[in-house]
Amino acid sequence: MPPKSATIQDVARAANVSTATVSRALSNPGLLSDGTRAQVMEAIAATGYRVNQAARNLRMKRAGAVLVLVPNLGKPFYSAILRGISDGFAGSDYAVLIADTENSPLSEGELAGNFTQGRVDGVISLDGGLSARALDQCRAQGLDSKIVFACEWVEGQSFPSIQSDNKEGARLAIRHLAELGHRKIAHVTGPEGNVLTAVRRQGMVEERARLRLPARSDWIIRGDFSLQSGHEAASRILAMADRPSAVFCAADMVAFGLIAGLTAGGLRVPDDISVVGFDDIDMARSYVPALTTIRQDRVRLGQTAANRLLDRLRGAQAPAREELLPVELVIRGSTAPPG
Repeated sequence: MPPKSATIQDVARAANVSTATVSRALSNPGLLSDGTRAQVMEAIAATGYRVNQAARNLRMKRAGAVLVLVPNLGKPFYSAILRGISDGFAGSDYAVLIADTENSPLSEGELAGNFTQGRVDGVISLDGGLSARALDQCRAQGLDSKIVFACEWVEGQSFPSIQSDNKEGARLAIRHLAELGHRKIAHVTGPEGNVLTAVRRQGMVEERARLRLPARSDWIIRGDFSLQSGHEAASRILAMADRPSAVFCAADMVAFGLIAGLTAGGLRVPDDISVVGFDDIDMARSYVPALTTIRQDRVRLGQTAANRLLDRLRGAQAPAREELLPVELVIRGSTAPPG
């Protein structure tokens, strides 16, 4: 006959506390003193007690899962953020589910439906393209405390948002190029309508104006955070009679495509033209030339978002607000003084 499993009553007897105290130690440990919490945890270890998570979730009327919405799982940029989210939920009793919103966009009412149909307890959205109407539905149903944005956000909405300081990153990029002696600086943007595109472009424009650098409309080239858009931007630059001496790209992937296209067209980076990216994905340090870029701490971004959502799921009603994480200029081989 298999040995009998330890019960919560066994733990309570071993710790010399009530079963309610054991339950609080497992579900809301912040309500207990450090000594009582340690006493209960020692008793759990000694008795070999295991929580029946499915029964507990049913009793507490919760799903025991959170959903992460990712605009494109195929992009290497998101891997570190997802690692940070996973780290943030490690040790909690929530499973992390991931949905690709580019390949499977949320239909009308689906965001709120994930909650009302008991699929998830909370959502972290990396997708700033969610419809305002879908978010309004969640707010109307009292679900706004269960949604946190990370990386991207939706303008005009008051949900908590964990962001890198994108504007300061753009300023650092332009300042670095100006300090090298560049005055003719182009910018390859992200996709139109994207919040990161707008704020990085704004930072670039403000810093260029502050430094009194020349501005030309044809030096603002539309991209979409992809390699292909970098290649297309290279073709535009190669065809210019008055070329820029440096280019700030709104994402590393754009910068990689740009460098490849410029090199194929006969320009040398950084001898003939300097290039700066944004993100510092893993490939940036291994590319040839190694990419000067703006580093986002993407792991920390994910961890912070996970912690904010966990706080809310555990009842801490922190005010909805924007939280900016610092960025850093990483200087490598793709920038040099103008030749």
